[in-house]
Amino acid sequence: MSIDPPGSVSTVRRIMLGASLRRLREKRGLTRDQAGFHIRASESKISRMELGRVGFKTRDVEDLLTLYGVIDNAERRALLEMVREANTPGWWQNYSQELPNWFTTYVGLEEAASMIRTYEVQFVPGLLQTAAYARSVIQLGNPDMSADRIERRVHLRMQRQERFTKNDGPRLWAVIDEATLKRIIGGRKVMAEQLRHLLEVAALPNITLQVMPFRYGMHAAEGGAFSILRFPESDLSDVVYVEQLWGALYLDKREDIDPYLTAMEQLCVESTTPGGTVELIGGLLRKM
Repeated sequence: MSIDPPGSVSTVRRIMLGASLRRLREKRGLTRDQAGFHIRASESKISRMELGRVGFKTRDVEDLLTLYGVIDNAERRALLEMVREANTPGWWQNYSQELPNWFTTYVGLEEAASMIRTYEVQFVPGLLQTAAYARSVIQLGNPDMSADRIERRVHLRMQRQERFTKNDGPRLWAVIDEATLKRIIGGRKVMAEQLRHLLEVAALPNITLQVMPFRYGMHAAEGGAFSILRFPESDLSDVVYVEQLWGALYLDKREDIDPYLTAMEQLCVESTTPGGTVELIGGLLRKM
């Protein structure tokens, strides 16, 4: 099995290929039922293909392109090459046994994102956690998990961070609730290390860190944590990720995304400036 290096875009390629197939089908005025019948599949399979939620068989895509009237060799080759890219497993698939299926999708999207804006209310965002802090969080959520499996999850989390510490890495804009920084996770030594790490990453050019202070009381994101992922491909919409206890929501319709964008903008206005963030975290460190 070939594994993509960090930064691979197989998940996004699936989404892009699915969107292309949907546009071609609609241009021909065909229903999903008709497309499914042509490749000996159900309407629901066509729906999952068009949403990029399943892998693609080359033969199915070839048959659909013929049905949709795509006869230009260059256009067919480009779309079929996308099939190969979409079906290439990402590096994180090595950890598939350690991750729930719904989170594997997120890691694929995260790898392809050019910008992530996130709000966290309970824990430091995973992309900004130290190994010791991450280990404590994982143990809290999985008290019966073996030490080996916990270490594999910690290692995965550290690998996910590598893209964001490079000079040409994607943009990460994190707003953290003040309660997160005052909640002691893993003991004072682990928490002090985590706070020092936040000061270090806040100095990176592609990372912006803000804190939503208690003094604002109620604010625009009282509903809880969420992330907004943006991609370099112009024909891909933003994706809002909302994690729940035993699953997650992935929102990509404009009417669903807009309230989160509005809430994020309001959070950024009301939260500390980057300089104020450093001052606040520094004050907490002096009290540790």
